[in-house]
Amino acid sequence: MIIFDNVSFSYGKTQIIEKISFRVAPGEFVAIVGPNGAGKTTVSKLARGLLRPTSGTVTIDALNTRTTKASKIARTTGFLFQNPDRQICQNTVRDEIAFNLKIQGKSDDETTSRVEELISLFGFDPNASPFRLSRGERQRLALASALSAKPKILILDEPTTGLDYRECMKIMNLIKSENLAGTTVFMICHDMEIVSDFAERILVIADGRLIADGNPDTIFFNKEICAKAALLPPQIAELSQRLGGAYQGIRHVDNLFGAIRKNFKGEATL
Repeated sequence: MIIFDNVSFSYGKTQIIEKISFRVAPGEFVAIVGPNGAGKTTVSKLARGLLRPTSGTVTIDALNTRTTKASKIARTTGFLFQNPDRQICQNTVRDEIAFNLKIQGKSDDETTSRVEELISLFGFDPNASPFRLSRGERQRLALASALSAKPKILILDEPTTGLDYRECMKIMNLIKSENLAGTTVFMICHDMEIVSDFAERILVIADGRLIADGNPDTIFFNKEICAKAALLPPQIAELSQRLGGAYQGIRHVDNLFGAIRKNFKGEATL
């Protein structure tokens, strides 16, 4: 679905990423993490075909980004910017959701049906001005627009930046539901709690290189990787590390409470 084969990218003489290789299978939920300036956004733009590699090959849904127009890649790939205001360009919510469908040449009937479906799903006022919505509402509108053409791949650049907890969960639960329906999700995220709760696999980038690729347990309980990439593990993971013993390796609060109850019951029977 997404293949990076020995990919490097430079702006002039400045090397941004170097010799990165990985594969993302259909239906995966993959998070890209790492410090600021590590090259995460560059990777996401390469994965969308907005940039072309200086060397190596990027393949998206069997399309080589060197030889394929970004407009063609966009037919199967949705992209959500960190700032929704960089995407919103229409005067009503209805027109904003319809815009992506129209530029892809969808019929009026198909466009109307899909727009109404998304308006109902997201709970929008179709006649509202996008520019008068709250930050969280604008982010949800940008997501609805990205989902309008039912992309096979959804690429997200910090989708929860600037959102409160409630707005964040609305966005992430919608994204997860799309993933469970078969959409491949490729997400840059700085919030390790979000990554721990939603991602199945983590790519860790530092200094323009891929330094780790594994599931959340593999990444968050590896102190060396976390130190190299300046990652702060989720609070429960960090607490379980400090407690050690029977609590070692726990990332979720329910599991931690379960281990605590089990431990105290065991002590009570001694």
